[in-house]
Amino acid sequence: MRDLAFIGFLAAIFALGFRRPFLFVLAYVYIDVVSPQRMSYFLLNAFPISAMAVGFAVLSWAAMDDKRDVRVAPRQGLMLALLIWCWITTMRADFPIDAAFKWDWVWKALAFAIFLPLTLRTRLRIEALLLFMLLAVATIIISGGLKTALGGGGYGQLKLIVDNNSGLFEGSIISTVAICIIPLILWFVKFGTIFPPDWRVKLFGAGLIFACLLMPVGTQARTGLVCAALLALLMLRDVKRRMVYIACAGVVGLLAIPFLPASFTARMGTIGSYQADASASTRIEVWKWTWQYVKDHPLGGGFEAYRQNQIKYDKIEVVGEGTNQTIVRTPEIDKARAYHSAYFEMLGEQGWPGFILWALIHVAGIFRMEVLRRRYWKALPEQAWVSPLATALQHSHIIYLFGSTFVGIALNPFCYMLVGAQIGLDTYLGRKRAEEGLKPMRPAQGPAPVAA
Repeated sequence: MRDLAFIGFLAAIFALGFRRPFLFVLAYVYIDVVSPQRMSYFLLNAFPISAMAVGFAVLSWAAMDDKRDVRVAPRQGLMLALLIWCWITTMRADFPIDAAFKWDWVWKALAFAIFLPLTLRTRLRIEALLLFMLLAVATIIISGGLKTALGGGGYGQLKLIVDNNSGLFEGSIISTVAICIIPLILWFVKFGTIFPPDWRVKLFGAGLIFACLLMPVGTQARTGLVCAALLALLMLRDVKRRMVYIACAGVVGLLAIPFLPASFTARMGTIGSYQADASASTRIEVWKWTWQYVKDHPLGGGFEAYRQNQIKYDKIEVVGEGTNQTIVRTPEIDKARAYHSAYFEMLGEQGWPGFILWALIHVAGIFRMEVLRRRYWKALPEQAWVSPLATALQHSHIIYLFGSTFVGIALNPFCYMLVGAQIGLDTYLGRKRAEEGLKPMRPAQGPAPVAA
């Protein structure tokens, strides 16, 4: 029955796509995020639905979409350069077979991100893309949130729809993504037009935000907790009564502690004592190994280059109580340990050229959203949605990059859809200014805080 439900849903989107071709783009977003093929027993696995969706999207855009004043942003050129460089490193990878497997999905993520902004010619399309991204990832988050609220969860134990610990179904990754989409949810409950922000939309938005905040609890991923702290910090930018906000946030945090599982608070306590935790200790050693590897291989070792590492470290624990405490060092050896950091992932696999291209893509995105945030801060009422959306996209991007410090998600497709949405917003506003005969304005001074 589940297969039939998925097939009926996808068939409806594909059928509507022949009347509204942009729906093929949204179909690909849904398929790439949710991966219904993983949830299917047979029927969906018999068809290359992902290739079909992107094929229809590109062909319908080439044949039917309006291409007047098509704008290609510099970041699309940077992504193309990164795509080419990844292909070069794959051809000379230290582990050719494993590298080819990762290349198979990386090139699709980058190619789609390059193509995506070309289709985002209207506000409606930009909003529809972001809405599909949110609702697609919400299918995973709501499931995990419900299981957590009902007493499930635990480190490595929370099952997110499917029994598959990869991609967005991995605990640290989904916790990072769950927190990073909260600014976009807040934008939709105030400025959305596809679903006007009435009480139902606001109620659903509040419930989804609560589910997002439950993801770090259910997965017990420390990455999610530090991302939530960063989100609280970023929200200070637009709060007028900051001391009241800080006080309320502190009170809410204290009130939440008694309701948190003991296993969660115990695991979060290891943030300050990482040497006593094997997971955290090995990350530090892998980062050291990667740094030494890049010194000898500045062009990187291709995808999956970490498979050759062998690390030795001491797991340090304090045992006993009071004056009887002693430090116990336990020698540990590990091999083929993953990077557990997007930054070291790019360094180890793509070397300095790939890392610099990757960093430029993301830094430029944060900068461009800041330009739009300031430029449209005091815009006319019909453009009042622009600055908050630029802010939401920027904050989501910053949280994702911060979380990726501890998770190897440098080339995760979801982030590049976010980048594509940023470029689409930027080029759309550029076309609007050109149509109105306005010269590009310089960024204004930083916006004054507004009431919460």
